[in-house]
Amino acid sequence: MVKTDRTGPAADRTAAGPTAAAAFDELDLRLIHALQVDGRAPFSRIAEVLGVSDQTVARRYGRHRGSGALRVLGLSEPRALGAVEWLVRVQCAPDAALPVAQALARRPDTSWVSLMSGGTEISAICRTAGSEDGDALLLQKLPRTPSVVGVTAHCLLHEFYGGPQNVISKSGALAAEQIAALSPPPAQVRATPWVLSDADRRLFDVLARDGRAPLAELATATGWSPTTVRRRLEALRADGVLYYDVDYDLRQCGFGVVVALWLSVAPAELAAAGEALAAHPEVAFAGAITGPHNLFASLLCRDTGELYRYLTTRVAALPGVRTMESAPRIRHIKGAGPFLAAAPTALAARSRR
Repeated sequence: MVKTDRTGPAADRTAAGPTAAAAFDELDLRLIHALQVDGRAPFSRIAEVLGVSDQTVARRYGRHRGSGALRVLGLSEPRALGAVEWLVRVQCAPDAALPVAQALARRPDTSWVSLMSGGTEISAICRTAGSEDGDALLLQKLPRTPSVVGVTAHCLLHEFYGGPQNVISKSGALAAEQIAALSPPPAQVRATPWVLSDADRRLFDVLARDGRAPLAELATATGWSPTTVRRRLEALRADGVLYYDVDYDLRQCGFGVVVALWLSVAPAELAAAGEALAAHPEVAFAGAITGPHNLFASLLCRDTGELYRYLTTRVAALPGVRTMESAPRIRHIKGAGPFLAAAPTALAARSRR
């Protein structure tokens, strides 16, 4: 699976380099960074921190959201729910890869579905209620077709970078004091997993499409009062069950290459290598996984030349690396949010995987 800076509307992606999409300007990047810090922060608060008017912030967000270049997602944190995530790689015949990928994307328990390399491999993240449920999803519920020639699954053991952070978090678009002014209180770690009610699930269904959905809309979906919705949002966020992510067009940030990176690292060096990798500005997601490759990352580079320099310098210098495999993403099907089959053409900004 390739997690970038966040899920984006479905669209073809190539590794050829940046497209002609108009670039985000400095204020756009600061707005995106602010929303990454707090996706539901009032525009008045964001405007005060950025030193612009409320109307400017609202217009910028409205214009980019309307074009499909930017949106806020409200997402559930799998570990807080006791869920397990699996990185799945599906090898297909070329003519079957897209239909299989789209079938996977339509499932509510998948995210970050992409076509990789020459279009014969699909990568995806699959979520299960627990490790004992993995076989049911991975071996029985994947699309059954003679054109699927191989499936491998790797359990995500530890996340070094991702979740509520992405590449924009490393950009320096906001100063430290601006980030502090927007940051909500840190989430607490619960000893036991949250159990979502049916109303909670309806709440997350709306937030996954629009993390800034008005309280009235959320109240209608859940059957709660707006006051109850507000309190529930605060409680879910305080316990680390709910976080906000930003989906934005990577091309408008100058990124033309999205790459999945698998590394085999000596066990004694895995933690050090993962932490070092997570600090690299090119890394949108990094996590320890099961299997012969025990460290996975999603990379964002401006072009193939920058990717080559990165792989042969900083990746090569990571401690304990034994082998490396990389694959460019050629088509983005689904990100962290729901599958949007007819969405405007735009590239996701968060590779969470």
